[in-house]
Amino acid sequence: MKVTVKFFARYREALGVDSVKVEGSFATVDDVRALLAQRDGAEVLSEQNLMCARNEDLCQLDEPVSDGDEVAFFPTVTGG
Repeated sequence: MKVTVKFFARYREALGVDSVKVEGSFATVDDVRALLAQRDGAEVLSEQNLMCARNEDLCQLDEPVSDGDEVAFFPTVTGG
């Protein structure tokens, strides 16, 4: 299965890339996150409060993924 992963805000800055393509056996968005979090410099993806989307729709980490999906990770938004 191939998945395109996009990063936004400080995740993009920490990783130094806008997006990557990953290949593997993924059942959920969390499986994709876990694979990426193991890479050097990708510890930010281990945060408890990250937000995610699948095919441009907000979702939870337990969202199923399919071949060709686009997954995005971004930090939670805070305001004041």
